[in-house]
Amino acid sequence: MITGATSGLGRVAALELAGRGYRVGVVARSRSKADALLGELRGKAADVRADVFHADLGLVAQARGVGEEIAARYPRLDVLVNNAGVHAFSQRVTVEGFAEMTAVNYLGPFVLTQTLTDTLLASGPARIVNVASEAARQATSVSPGPDLRSTEPYTRRESMALYGRTKLMTIMWTQELARRLASSEVTVNCCDPGFNTTGLGRDLPGAGVLRRVLEALSVGDPRKGAGIIVRLATSPALAHTTGGYFSVRDAAVLACPEPGRSERVQEELWAETVTLLSGLDAR
Repeated sequence: MITGATSGLGRVAALELAGRGYRVGVVARSRSKADALLGELRGKAADVRADVFHADLGLVAQARGVGEEIAARYPRLDVLVNNAGVHAFSQRVTVEGFAEMTAVNYLGPFVLTQTLTDTLLASGPARIVNVASEAARQATSVSPGPDLRSTEPYTRRESMALYGRTKLMTIMWTQELARRLASSEVTVNCCDPGFNTTGLGRDLPGAGVLRRVLEALSVGDPRKGAGIIVRLATSPALAHTTGGYFSVRDAAVLACPEPGRSERVQEELWAETVTLLSGLDAR
């Protein structure tokens, strides 16, 4: 099951996995893009098995709802890849009251994974792969409670550090979840997929032109970034590895950037996230 699979890294990973014979499920917001992806997947081979689930992962309610739909459809789930992401260059607040980047990059994947955890546990051995980013190093501080709730305006220049913070949270959550599932047959890892020409920065003026130029120069080929995702999802050598943060460069092991490295702050992020989501349910 892959989120954010209608473009960029997720699309390439979905096509690669389908080509290897895996049944692929995707969570997509756009129905037209999902239909186009299905056509590509089925073009790989006549017997490709692919399913689409529709949801906006920037909305907690929809993330939970699609997780319940997936769990009801599949008695078994071998791999969950949380790849959907957005880099917003100005503040946008969801109808649930969260900053869009926080919702899409962190809260949505957290809720989807929590909703599917029982299915993954029953399917063990199973894997969870979270797509983080080198941008996590841009976050100079993390204060879980206030950061999760912040909807303050920001400039385009300030957006990188805020985007990086959501990706730092992804790494922190990955490592905390790995500890919580340590006695199970479910592994949890994340990766830095490197620089890729994808639709992530589509809101930036001139992004389309820049992307075409980079593609013409073979810069930022998303096949490289998708490669580390597929490797974490399928490699026998990583079957028992959990809690890791891996580089696109030869799957080198990376340390979680400070200030999110300590178990204490990772546990605090988990607790604050659960409290935040409980408050949303109580509305």
